[in-house]
Amino acid sequence: MTDTPADDLKPSFRSDVTVELVKHTASDADVLFAARVSTIGEQSLDELGKDPERSKGLINYLMRDRHGSPFEHNSMTFFVSAPIFVFREFMRHRVGWCLAGDTEITLVSEAGTLRRRSIEDLYELWHLGVEDRLPHSAGGVTWHARAQKWMAQVRQEETDHYLGLYDNREAADSAVAEFREQHPETRLRKLESVRRNQVRCYDEETLTARGAQLLDVIQSGVKPLIKITTADGKVLRCTVDHAVLTPEGWRKAGELVVGDAVMAEGTAPRPSERLVPPGLRRGVGVWTSMQRDRLIAETDTCHLCGESFPRQQLALDHVVPMAEDLTRALDERNLAPACEPCHASRSAEEQKLAHGGGKNAVAVPDPIVSIEEDGEEMTYDLTVEGPWHNFLANGVVVHNSYNEESGRYRELQPVFYVPGEDRKLVQQGRPGKYEFVPGTEAQQAIVERSMQESYIQAYERYQEMLAAGVAREVARAVLPVGLFSSMYATCNARSLMHFLGLRTQHELAKVPSFPQREIEMVGEKMETEWAKLMPLTHAAFNTNGRVAP
Repeated sequence: MTDTPADDLKPSFRSDVTVELVKHTASDADVLFAARVSTIGEQSLDELGKDPERSKGLINYLMRDRHGSPFEHNSMTFFVSAPIFVFREFMRHRVGWCLAGDTEITLVSEAGTLRRRSIEDLYELWHLGVEDRLPHSAGGVTWHARAQKWMAQVRQEETDHYLGLYDNREAADSAVAEFREQHPETRLRKLESVRRNQVRCYDEETLTARGAQLLDVIQSGVKPLIKITTADGKVLRCTVDHAVLTPEGWRKAGELVVGDAVMAEGTAPRPSERLVPPGLRRGVGVWTSMQRDRLIAETDTCHLCGESFPRQQLALDHVVPMAEDLTRALDERNLAPACEPCHASRSAEEQKLAHGGGKNAVAVPDPIVSIEEDGEEMTYDLTVEGPWHNFLANGVVVHNSYNEESGRYRELQPVFYVPGEDRKLVQQGRPGKYEFVPGTEAQQAIVERSMQESYIQAYERYQEMLAAGVAREVARAVLPVGLFSSMYATCNARSLMHFLGLRTQHELAKVPSFPQREIEMVGEKMETEWAKLMPLTHAAFNTNGRVAP
C-alpha cells in the first residue's frame, strides 16, 4: 500500500511560533531547599517561607556568585511548534553532548531482558543494517496479508533469503532482482528488533529503573573527550558538555571534580508492605482523598500519561510511593493527578512491589576517583522518548536533550512559515555590527509570494513521491526548512538561563546577544512560562545581567 496525497492537505502559512509548558517540577523552593540543606540539613524544610526577604536575598546571592548547582533541582518540559530552521538553533546547544563509540548502552528487550551494545554498534544497526542469514522459507514475491505488504524472498545455494516487506510489487521485484544480480552469500537488512528495543532509563523523582523507547542514534563527529572513573570501576568517556546525573541534579561532565558523585546503576532492597501498617495505609488514603478537590483542577493533566481529564476521572497519586518513602506519604507536594487507568495500573505495580521482596533496580551515587583528558575520536548520541530523557552509558545515568518530530515515521503536514509584517527584513552594517530594520511593502510582498510559491511546489513534489511509493525519509528531502515541526525540550532552570542568555536580546543583559528573531520568539515564550514558576529566580537572573550561574 502507498501513501496517497489527501485532497484536504492544502499548504497553510503561519508567522508565529507556539510554546506550551506540558510538565514541570520547578519552583523557587527547589533552589532554597538545595542551598540550605548544605548548612542546616533537614531543618531546611522548616525554614522555607519563614522569611521571604531572606529567601529572595539567598537566591540573588547564589545567582550573583554563580553557585549553579542549586538551580538544577527542577525540570521543565516544553512542547514547541516552530519552523525547522529554529530547531537547528536548538541543535547547536546539543552538539557537545556526545559519547565515545565504545560506550555500552543498556537495552531492554520486548521480553524485559537486559543486554549491552556499544553506541557505535547501535548506530551501525540503526542506520546501516547488518549482514544476517535467515531460516528457510518460500521464495519469490508474495502478498503478506497480515502486514498488508509485498514480501520479497529469494533462494540461493539451498537457502531462502528474506528481503523485507514493501508497499508495492515493483519495489519487491526490484529487491529480488538486485539480490540475484549481486549474488552475495548473505544479504543486508536493518534489524527491526533493534528499533523495537528500549533503553534502561530512570525516573528522576524516584530514581527507579524504567524503559524508554530508543528513537534515533546520531553520529556527532570527531571531538575531544574526557574520561571519568568512579569508585565502583565505571568509566564514562564523553565530551565536557554532556549532562550527567548527580545527587545534586544534572551537571555537565566538564564541571565535575574528583570527589563528586554521579548516579549509576545499582539496586536497593525492595520495600515490604509490613513496613506500612494497614491502619496507617487506610489513614493516608482518607487524607489523600480529602485533598482531591483542592489539588485537582476541574480539568487537569494525568502526570503519568500526560492526557487531560475532567476532575471526576482523576485521583491523587503518590509520585513517590509510600512503600519507597513513608516520610512523603502526607506531603502534598508528593501528590499529582492520575487518570483512573493509570492510577489502577500504578497501584497494582506498587502492591506487587511491596509484596515481592528482593531488590529494585535504582540509581545510586558513585564517587568519582579520577578525571583525565582522553584524546579525540568519533562520537555518538541517542534520542530517547520521554518523560525521562536519560539512559545508561557504561552504567552511568546521562541525559538526552530533546526529541523532534520525525519525517521518517509520519507524513509531514503542509504548514509553513512566512514572516509577519512586524518581522524586520533588511540587514544593515558590517558583520559583528549589523542591525535589522523593517522592510518596505514591496519587500514584504516579494517575501510572502516567493515563500508561498516555493512551499506549494515543494509539498506537491513531496506528495507526488509518496504516491509513487517512495519512502518518507527519501521524499522529505525536497521540503524546505520553513516547514513547521514540533518537539519536546526538557531542561532545568540553569540550562534554560544559559539558553536565554544566548537566544534573547535584552536591555539588562551584560553580554549582548544578536539571535535570529524566530529562535528569540521561542525563547521569549519559554521565559514567560518559567517566570511564572520561579519569579524570584527570574528576577535574580535579570538583576545579575542575565548570565547563567
